[in-house]
Amino acid sequence: MNNILIIDDESTIRMLLGRILELEGYEVLKAKDRISALDTLKKNDVQIVLCDVFLPDGNGVDMVQELQRLAPAAKIILLTAHGNIPDGVQAIKNGAFDYIVKGDDNRKIIPIVSRAMDAIAAERKKNSGKSTVPGDKTASYSFEKIVGKSPLITEAIRQAQKVAPIDVPVLINGETGTGKEVFAHAIHNGSTRNNQPFVALNCSAFSRELLESELFGYKAGAFTGAVKDKKGLLEEANHGTLFLDEIGEMAIELQSKLLRVIETGEFMKIGDTKTFKVDVRILSATNRNLKEEIVKGHFREDLYFRLSVFRIELPPLRLRRDDIPLLVQHLIERCCKRIGRTAVPLTVDAEKIISTYSWPGNVRELMNAIEHALIVCDKEITPSDLPIDILTNNNSYTTADTSLDLKSMERSHIIKVLIYTQGNKTETARLLKIGLTTLYRKIEEYGITI
Repeated sequence: MNNILIIDDESTIRMLLGRILELEGYEVLKAKDRISALDTLKKNDVQIVLCDVFLPDGNGVDMVQELQRLAPAAKIILLTAHGNIPDGVQAIKNGAFDYIVKGDDNRKIIPIVSRAMDAIAAERKKNSGKSTVPGDKTASYSFEKIVGKSPLITEAIRQAQKVAPIDVPVLINGETGTGKEVFAHAIHNGSTRNNQPFVALNCSAFSRELLESELFGYKAGAFTGAVKDKKGLLEEANHGTLFLDEIGEMAIELQSKLLRVIETGEFMKIGDTKTFKVDVRILSATNRNLKEEIVKGHFREDLYFRLSVFRIELPPLRLRRDDIPLLVQHLIERCCKRIGRTAVPLTVDAEKIISTYSWPGNVRELMNAIEHALIVCDKEITPSDLPIDILTNNNSYTTADTSLDLKSMERSHIIKVLIYTQGNKTETARLLKIGLTTLYRKIEEYGITI
C-alpha cells in the first residue's frame, strides 16, 4: 500500500492535494499540525510525507529529521507558500527529498511523488538484492496488462514488444494521458535491464537550473547551498533505464549535454572537473511535434535523431473507441478494489455518453471520470454521476440520433439539460423556461428515465 501523509493546517490544501493524489491511485492520510502528524506516523506505514513549512506548532524544515526517525524509509517533500531558497537548501540538507512551492502548477506534484516512490523502490531493491520489490512499478507493468484490442493500440504494443529487448533509445509520441509512461515501464520490463533501476523524470516539472541538477547531480560547493554531493538521476539509473517524459520541454542548453551522454556515455556533474561513465538506456516521450520544434529552433535535430532510433505512436482514445468498454470495465474493477466497494454496472445512457465523448484527456481523463462516478453513484453509474464537464461537452444525444423531427429534438434537448443539472427537475424547468408540471408531463410522454 502506497500511503502518503499530507501535513498542512489549511483544510483546502489538504483536500486539494488529497484529491490529486487519490486520483493517481495513492492512499492519502491527512494531518493539520505537527502533533497529529506524529501520531499518524506512529500508527501507519507511510511512504511519502508532504509537509507544509509553516505549521501552528512546528516548522517543516526543522521537522524533517523528526519525521524520518518515525518513518526512516519515507521520503519527505516540503510545501512552502513562498519560493524561499535558503529554506529549500536547508530542507535538502536536513534530508528532505524535495520541496514544492504552493500555488505552482499542480502537475508538478505527481512527477515528484512518482520519483520519490521510484527512489523508495530502488532502495528496497538494493537492500533486498531481489529483481522486483514491493511498490516497484516495473513489477506491475507489462505488455499483457495494457488494456485494448483495437488495431492502433495492438500495433503500438507489437512495435514496443519488438524493440524492448533491443538496447536502443525509443521515442514515444502521444497526446497527454495516452499511457506513454505505461509503455515506457513495459519496454523496460521487457528488456535485458529489467532487474536494474527504472528512473522517470518529467522535464516539464522543473526550471532549467533544477532540471540540470536533477539530471546530472552536483558537487558540494558548486553553488550556494550545495553543502554535499548530490547524485543525479543519470547516476541513479546506471545500468538501467532513464525515462525522460515531456522531452520537448527541455531547455536547448541542456539538450547538448544530454546528446553527449547518449553518444559517449559520459557526463560531468555541476561544479565537477571529472567525467562519470554511465550505461543507461534512454526512453523519452513527448506530446509535441519535435520536427516542428526543430524548425522553430527549440529542439536540436541531432538529439532528435539520437532519441528516435525507434519511434512508437500512441493513439488517442477517440481513435480507439472499441477499447472504451474494456477500459471502463478494467477501471471500474481496479477502482472498486482500491476503495473497497462492489463493482457496479453502467446504465445504457451513461455508457452512451462515455462511448461518444471525445476524451481530450484520453485514458487519464477516463480514469478520473470513472473514479468520480464510483464515489457518487449508488447501485449503478448513471449520467448524473459523471463529471459535469463531460456532460456539458457531450453531444451523443444529438449526433447519435438521426431523427430530425421536432419531438425527437425536443426530447434530446430536455435530456441534455437534465444531465447538465444532474437530474434537478426544478432547475431544468427554469433553464428550459417551462413550468415544472409541463416538464414532468414531457418526461413521461418521451419516456425519459434520467
